[in-house]
Amino acid sequence: MKVVAIVQARMDSSRLPGKVMKRINGVPLIEIIIRRLGRSKFINQCVVATSESPSNQKLISHLDEICSERFIGSEDDVLKRYFEAAKHFSANTIVRITGDCPLIDPDIIDEVIESFFSSKSEYASNREPPTFPDGLDVEVMSFEALKKANDTATSSYDREHVTPFIIRSKNFKKFFLKNRIDLSNERWTVDEEKDFELVKNIYKEFAFDFNISWKNVLELKKRKPNLFSINSNIKRNEGALMGKGQKLWRRAKTIIPGGNMLLSKRSEMFLPELWPSYFKKAKGCKVWDLDNRLFYDMSLMGIGTNILGYGHPEVDDAVRKTIKNGNMSTLNCPEEVQLAEQLIHIHPWADMVKLARSGGEANAIAIRIARAASKRDKVAVCGYHGWHDWYLSANLNGDQLEGHLLPGLDPLGVPRELKNSVFTFDYNNFEQLEEIVLNHNIGVIKMEVSRNYSPKDGFLEKVRNIANEKNIILIFDECTSGFRQTNGGLHIHYKVDPDMAIFGKALGNGYAITAVLGKKEIMNYAQSTFISSTFWTERIGPTAAIKTLEVMDKLKSWDIITSKGLSMITKWDILAKKHNLKIRIEGIPSMIGFSIDSKNWLMYKTFITQVMLENGFLASNAIYFSTEHSEKIISEYLEILDEVFEKISQFEYGDLALSEMLNGPVCHNGFRRLN
Repeated sequence: MKVVAIVQARMDSSRLPGKVMKRINGVPLIEIIIRRLGRSKFINQCVVATSESPSNQKLISHLDEICSERFIGSEDDVLKRYFEAAKHFSANTIVRITGDCPLIDPDIIDEVIESFFSSKSEYASNREPPTFPDGLDVEVMSFEALKKANDTATSSYDREHVTPFIIRSKNFKKFFLKNRIDLSNERWTVDEEKDFELVKNIYKEFAFDFNISWKNVLELKKRKPNLFSINSNIKRNEGALMGKGQKLWRRAKTIIPGGNMLLSKRSEMFLPELWPSYFKKAKGCKVWDLDNRLFYDMSLMGIGTNILGYGHPEVDDAVRKTIKNGNMSTLNCPEEVQLAEQLIHIHPWADMVKLARSGGEANAIAIRIARAASKRDKVAVCGYHGWHDWYLSANLNGDQLEGHLLPGLDPLGVPRELKNSVFTFDYNNFEQLEEIVLNHNIGVIKMEVSRNYSPKDGFLEKVRNIANEKNIILIFDECTSGFRQTNGGLHIHYKVDPDMAIFGKALGNGYAITAVLGKKEIMNYAQSTFISSTFWTERIGPTAAIKTLEVMDKLKSWDIITSKGLSMITKWDILAKKHNLKIRIEGIPSMIGFSIDSKNWLMYKTFITQVMLENGFLASNAIYFSTEHSEKIISEYLEILDEVFEKISQFEYGDLALSEMLNGPVCHNGFRRLN
């Protein structure tokens, strides 16, 4: 009987890339594992089974250098890789070892192999249930059992993890070795950097003797327990329960402050520890995660960037032509002139345009120009306007921005000298704005036309009037609201013109483009100060915007998404009344959100997101509609929400333990530092 140990190893691990080639005293982990397997009494041959991904070349080269047998197979179908490796090396009995176990013990391996033969089993392991330290897992199976699993297993989970199909099936004779004492809480595997540090320190304690036994490590734990605390917070087999996106998110938080580039896309804002986090493909209102799971996006649609849906064919075709012809050159792209003319045509009050690529940039440009034109530094703001110093300086006087989308923002890094340069006023509270204007030398009023509420009692007209009276420049920030209810800015709907306006988000249907529009006498001050950036001159953004404006105009997309939103508002209200829930609905019709009036609201929001995800929807309590949201998708979403509201009601008024139904922590509200 030929016993072959097959070690599963690859370089692009989700949580700790390249871990199999990380070195301890100059020796890669994979080589340490191979050396330890070589001390087994029963293993005839050791093979490393890696994948065909180019990233594994460094691993393959090292295996060739040390004359180790290796097999290259499928990247994602690891079960197939194992079977083909076993077949290639004519194995009768296969010992499965993973490449994250540099303390794997030959004595335990031999004990499992002996048990496999003596019990005449088709599968044997020491991990069902786990009683040995994590990192000492051994699985032994017959070639026939592996072949049957390869021929029969269909789920992606079974194909990726090799043996779950055999473990679950009642058609195989199995034996499970248990340790006399349950040591399953000990963690000696390597999945994360902390794990590697522990194993490295363990070997250092033994002068890098790679032949130490697992019992030596147990004795070390008794002598120096603090040495083992470094990775004690990591759960056993956590990786097997996590999707690729969750693993990558955990890795990202160690190398990217906050984990990503946009707070609104942090997993903790939706479903901590369970949110897919990353996408592989997006089309229409469908999103595929890194595990190829399909979700319907009934959430923020790229945080409001895709009114026409993801990957609109006409917009993408226009961009592809631009890429073919060249995106950058020493000369200017003609599309920026065409786009500026189109935006002015839609907004006749405006005379000139400056283009940028992000909302934060556009807001900063507008403030710089307006301050230069008004010759006054102080600004009154209402709404969310980005991350720059000028805006966050409002919080140098306390959390003045709490009611403006993100509570809890700390103005660390903002010069203290900017204190009392920006003042906040609440929407529809004209008296508050009037007091600010009367008591401070305000040169600029900057506000969202509407976000959560509609204007009341002539609010926008009053703001326009006081700006005229006091010679204040009025800026409407339409980064979010633009093209959602009208062809252009929301201010067109309310018939109140600003002096300047900012557009972004939906302007390029997913491509980076923003614009600052204004009256000529104001915009010309951009020439008197310095506002310039290399990548504001690239060609893709303006090209995408021109085609997006054309398609939106052809479809009258603002009417489509507004209609969907108004319908959803009615249906949310009906469901809430049906289940006796008090909800508050906010936002312009095409980008709406709700909250339940309860002290348990964040738990409810988390539960909604969890159940929706389980049913194939990216959804929480807010929807940014696109033209791609079909009635069928909306209907399926509402059916699930009906059941969720029923459970929430049972918890709110009955005895259902909803908190026990959560599979992870409660989502965050507003800004919170991530550790």
